[in-house]
Amino acid sequence: MNPPPSNSTILQTALWNVQQAARRLELDENLTRRLSEPSEQIRKVIHPLMPDGRSLHVLAYVVRYNDVLGPAKGGIRMTATVDLDEVTGLAMEMTWKTSLIGVPFGGGKAGICYDPAQLRPTEKEILIRAFTRGLHRHIGPEIYVPAPDMGTNERDMGHICDCISYSSGTSITAGCFVTGKPVVLGGIVGRREATGRGVVSTIAAACQRLNLRLPGLRAAVQGFGNVGSVTALALAEAGASVVAVSDLSGGIFSKDGLDVRRLAEHVQETGHVRGFAGGSDVPRDEVLETDCDVLIPAAAGSVITEQNAGRIRARIVAEGANAPVTPAADAILGDRQVFVIPDILCNAGGVFVSYLEYTQETQRDQMTREEVERRLAERMQTTFEKVHERAERTAVTMRHAAMDIAVSRVVDGIIARGLLP
Repeated sequence: MNPPPSNSTILQTALWNVQQAARRLELDENLTRRLSEPSEQIRKVIHPLMPDGRSLHVLAYVVRYNDVLGPAKGGIRMTATVDLDEVTGLAMEMTWKTSLIGVPFGGGKAGICYDPAQLRPTEKEILIRAFTRGLHRHIGPEIYVPAPDMGTNERDMGHICDCISYSSGTSITAGCFVTGKPVVLGGIVGRREATGRGVVSTIAAACQRLNLRLPGLRAAVQGFGNVGSVTALALAEAGASVVAVSDLSGGIFSKDGLDVRRLAEHVQETGHVRGFAGGSDVPRDEVLETDCDVLIPAAAGSVITEQNAGRIRARIVAEGANAPVTPAADAILGDRQVFVIPDILCNAGGVFVSYLEYTQETQRDQMTREEVERRLAERMQTTFEKVHERAERTAVTMRHAAMDIAVSRVVDGIIARGLLP
């Protein structure tokens, strides 16, 4: 089977990865097919009425890809282009991510096809509540547990919680219906930073294996949203030098290292990295090809392709985004001995802390930031070590080792439940 093309979608990339894992694990055709198809796909049209009298026509999706290890877990993506294939691919990725990091969840995802930038805060709340009412029966602590993703945030999660509890006539939801909530509503401290901090934990673990020192490491970060900005700040705190950052507006570069905290303040004020006084503006695509020790693609998928993989100059590529490297590019990076930390490991910190939030709410407990960060760092370190040990023992890449561990656990769950319906 040939790898998907350079412009492959996240679904095509995810399917390629699982089918290659099935081949390496010598799974039979029945199991391979079960792993390659979603358990449930829901398409819903919602028509929220805006304060000015407009009635929107919005497509929404929920996909439960696989739930043999627990309720489906995955964020709500809200963009103007999200479609069923994208949601399905992301739900598949979540299946392997939750399996690999060792939390009792399956994989799911939701999508709302609308540009949030076109909505005032009140209008967005109306749309989020309409989504919740329309898809309420597909959301629950034992069914599908959403969280923030691209285009959504903790405020939106608070509105989901309120919509569900209000409909039930209760002050709070009966269990954890959503994670990534405001702390005052039962959210957990450190959830917003968890994905970025998890990325840095895996980079630190890779440095130990490659005999590199994290202090003084030169890093480039593609994407300065929640994951990219937290990753850059945490790297700077650890003594690394962040030499390049990009977002949709362009890129910024300084060979002596950027003041990441000042850059974050600049972005807060202007909405973009372009024009930051502490560096030079560069084309955003050049940031991927920056001469650095570690490259963190932390924005969109399929940004490292067979066209530019040969020009990547980093020693380590840490996948902060979902599927930022296409399969063809992955092979090129492997041939060039670039150490790739795969997405289902590298950016799994968010779902691990979501699990802590889920248990905290279920048990009516409260965790401190120190406890959350300690448990996150320990889980990322031990999972990295398991993946690296398997990669070394079986002479495969980190991605292949991570997928083999994750898929094997899901297969074990299928067999343990039994093959009969």
